[in-house]
Amino acid sequence: MNDDYLWDKSGQPDPQIQQLEEILGTLRYQPRPLALPQKRNYFPLLAIAASLLLALLAGGIWLRVRHRDEAPPQQAQVTTPTPEQNTAPKAPEIGSALNPPLLVPKRIHKPRSASSVLPRREREEALMAKEQLMLALRLTTQKLHLVHTKTQPNQIKNQHRVG
Repeated sequence: MNDDYLWDKSGQPDPQIQQLEEILGTLRYQPRPLALPQKRNYFPLLAIAASLLLALLAGGIWLRVRHRDEAPPQQAQVTTPTPEQNTAPKAPEIGSALNPPLLVPKRIHKPRSASSVLPRREREEALMAKEQLMLALRLTTQKLHLVHTKTQPNQIKNQHRVG
């Protein structure tokens, strides 16, 4: 047996080695390009779309409840005084030569609380709608966080210095 044939195929081949080469020839390495499966993952896109839809739905419900609770517009009724009613003496204008300008205190606008504007039943409905909206927003936030963590590349967490 010639060892050169085993390493660089030079020299006289051994008949047993040739027979083994023929038998094992079908299992020989055959280079071919790497074929990766083209599986598309639509879960992150569907989760984002569902969370946006849920947020829009919650916002629409909130706007509808808010719009329903507003007071309807009212028309002001104007009555013009008749000459007979206007018999009082006319007061001089503020800031004229006879009267110096007076300091008129400004009215302080107090915002009305929700309890004084809405009846109890409507206030309870508004609070329930608010709770539902807050729950929907918390759920949406958690789902978006889940999608974010699943779509991020592998990140090493809790990195600490060694040594």
